[in-house]
Amino acid sequence: MSIIKHSEQRVGVFIDTQNLYHSAKNIYHARVNFGNVLKDAVAGRRLVRALAYAVTTESGEEKGFFDALAKVGVEMRLKELQIFSGGAKKADWDVGLAVDAITASPRLDTVILLTGDGDFVPLVRYLQNHGGCQVEVVSFGRSSSLKLKEAADDFLDLDQDPRRYLMNYRGGGRASRGRSPSSSPRDVAVSAPKDSIVEDDE
Repeated sequence: MSIIKHSEQRVGVFIDTQNLYHSAKNIYHARVNFGNVLKDAVAGRRLVRALAYAVTTESGEEKGFFDALAKVGVEMRLKELQIFSGGAKKADWDVGLAVDAITASPRLDTVILLTGDGDFVPLVRYLQNHGGCQVEVVSFGRSSSLKLKEAADDFLDLDQDPRRYLMNYRGGGRASRGRSPSSSPRDVAVSAPKDSIVEDDE
């Protein structure tokens, strides 16, 4: 895909924290380095707002993770984990993320979605057709919806450089294409705590 990226583009980033967390955990047994992911996704453009959507637990052990995200300029959208009488658990932020992205779109040139969830395809198309936004998706290609990748104006595949985008990565990994795997000492690594994010019940 050929898209335009320039320093004056107004960018909004919307992070499906659970989706990335579970992709990294299931594919690589590692944690996402959100600092490097955010840096490469924004690519030197004007970041207007970055929002991450997550679920709080009773233990509160995720507070350190939330504080670390705040240090790299990410605002948290939090909700408590719902536990139903039968023991089922639910933690779904899809509607909230979509509403925030649509609401912010008039003030943005580019919307970046950090997710591989195919449920966001209608959102991508709405933002492109009605919001006039360039929509980019950032996720692990192996666990991302093909329809989502096809709908996006650009797709950054985190599988291409797992050493840069993961913490505690021990695999062989594929070589990076067009991106430097090295990170400067000023790069901030942010990873989710082991048990702070739970699966959605579909």
